[in-house]
Amino acid sequence: MHMYRRTALAMVTGAALLLSACTGTGGTSKGAAADAPTDPAEVSGTIKVLTVRTDLVQDGTMDRYAAEFRKVYPKVKVEFEALTNYESEVKIRMNTENYGDVLLIPAVIKKDDYPKFFASLGTVEERSEKYRFTDFTAVDGKVYGQSPVGVMPGFVYNRRVWREAGVTEWPTTPAEFLTALKAIKAKTDAVPYYTNFAAGWTMSSWTAVNGSVHCDPEATTELAEGDPWAEGADLRVGDTLLYDIVKQGLAEKDPTTTNWEQSKARTAQGEIATQWLGTWAIVQFQDAAEKAGADPDDIGFMPFPAQTDGTFCAVVGPDYNQAVNVHSAHKEAARAWIDWFTDKSGYDKDNLAISPLKNGTLPEVLGPYEDAGVKLIEVSDAKGAEVKRIDNESETGLFAPEYRQKLVDLARGSGRGTLDDFFADLSKRWTEAQR
Repeated sequence: MHMYRRTALAMVTGAALLLSACTGTGGTSKGAAADAPTDPAEVSGTIKVLTVRTDLVQDGTMDRYAAEFRKVYPKVKVEFEALTNYESEVKIRMNTENYGDVLLIPAVIKKDDYPKFFASLGTVEERSEKYRFTDFTAVDGKVYGQSPVGVMPGFVYNRRVWREAGVTEWPTTPAEFLTALKAIKAKTDAVPYYTNFAAGWTMSSWTAVNGSVHCDPEATTELAEGDPWAEGADLRVGDTLLYDIVKQGLAEKDPTTTNWEQSKARTAQGEIATQWLGTWAIVQFQDAAEKAGADPDDIGFMPFPAQTDGTFCAVVGPDYNQAVNVHSAHKEAARAWIDWFTDKSGYDKDNLAISPLKNGTLPEVLGPYEDAGVKLIEVSDAKGAEVKRIDNESETGLFAPEYRQKLVDLARGSGRGTLDDFFADLSKRWTEAQR
């Protein structure tokens, strides 16, 4: 899912240990911790950083970050390698020791295996004082990764189109949201909602509804221990809304022909009104607005239409986590890059993202969230690995596109059965895998 984001996505570094020919295979890697350097002037080495941000490597942005970094660490040289199909390419490299010095932790690696592949960045206790998201990469009290940005799911929408349809307040229930989309269909020329069905990964982002609907920091634990499609459960509420949008003719006519790249400019120009994505997409849609001669300020962001005690909730989570290759010959330099990139680079602000620092401020574009008193919560990932195991065992595909694509097919009449049957099948497979 994250891969194609090109988001404020993680920039990482992966070192192709070009030196291993001279040093023997990783014979110089000492211990399994990447300690923070005490004297920046003394840290040296060339490190390779693997990233998904092909755009930022191509336009020179990453090199500009590296130049700033070198002002603090003059003896460290940073080389970037951007991978388009990050997950599939890195997965293959991880059968060797040569997967960069800094890399983004691929989704395919099981959490319990992090210590085999990555060097520890410190204890949960120590890191959680300063940083968000530590439990997402924690194994036995140690932390193995750090995301340079926080992301939050939500609807990217064209404010002008919503205003033209007469909707000036964020909907607080799924029913109000559907009413708003109907008004957009009736009063404007815009496609009220765009599924981005064909891209696939965009469909998986609906799983990120989990936690927001009932403002529940233990939402992941609920998935591990309960039935995600029980009446009223977060995923069922989200999936029902997606189904209703399509069923009621409020999405594009033919979901199979959607185009992710084109959808950015189309949303900016007001041809598309709304998409469920995440904060990471805002900067991309604003850039598309500028290129298309539209107003970047038309791009807005709104929470899922549900409130708990009269308040919207939004889940803040990590984007890709950067980690140090346990086999890196330059762990200190790799660690220096991760710390600098997280704390000092300004990458979060450049991408209008949420700071990974606990004392960080929200980007200006989320001003409306502060005005509306949206409550930001972090969902505990203590049972995250278990959820992935159940998901694999049940073949549900919570993080894969097919499950939501089947839901959309069902809603548009090209699948068989009812929505209740669809949920009952998912529930049955999930709860059997739990047992």
